[in-house]
Amino acid sequence: MLNNLDLTKVLFLDIETVSGHATYGDLDKTFQSLWKLKTRQVLRQYDEPITEEQAEAAYPEKAGIYAEFGKIICISVGVVTRTNGKLGVRLKSFASDDEVELLKDFSQMVSQYYNNPNQHYFCGHNLREFDIPYICRRLLINQLPLPRPLDISGKKPWETKHLLDTLELWKFGDYKNYTALKLLAACFGFPSPKDDIDGSEVGGVYWKENDLDRIARYCEKDTLAVVQLLLKYMLQPILTEEQIVFVEH
Repeated sequence: MLNNLDLTKVLFLDIETVSGHATYGDLDKTFQSLWKLKTRQVLRQYDEPITEEQAEAAYPEKAGIYAEFGKIICISVGVVTRTNGKLGVRLKSFASDDEVELLKDFSQMVSQYYNNPNQHYFCGHNLREFDIPYICRRLLINQLPLPRPLDISGKKPWETKHLLDTLELWKFGDYKNYTALKLLAACFGFPSPKDDIDGSEVGGVYWKENDLDRIARYCEKDTLAVVQLLLKYMLQPILTEEQIVFVEH
């Protein structure tokens, strides 16, 4: 499949998520109770009740992983271009404190340019298990329509071939382990996307430093790393700095 893949028809993406509120104390009583139940699963502590202190400590770092307790603050996308036979990539972020605005803008782009799952592809690392399900869940929670390519609930595997997951491609049928994008970058010899912050620090950078631009640039580097990784899978050279364009958002 990858041998015949037209990279200009692929939308590369990565998302950054944080807890829905800055602290556990900001939740209403219902969600505090529900988060305590979730914390039991997060900490794998099934024999003893979760304390308020444990729930409070787990919330800032772990809540953003779950679409029911978190929100999306950035979706970075990469589009491969071909000019006179030479590839390039343009990277852009949909980043906002207003999740509804962010999701509307992203959905509009998808519907306008990537609306045909028979012609277009979406590519990310752990895309099938995290990015796409999270986006779809947050769209529904915010009562926004699903773009056609993302309306995949109940679809058979052959009906979601437009979702290219670089993690899944690396597994070759081995589903025991998760392989981080940073590790694959090191294995294939291209720059790591984790040269500034990592996923566990995003919540702090957002809620404490209010530095959305820094998070967006980090997310764009992750997206770029996915582009480079797919090129390596296709036995093609990675893109050089001159071939990469970061579009201001």
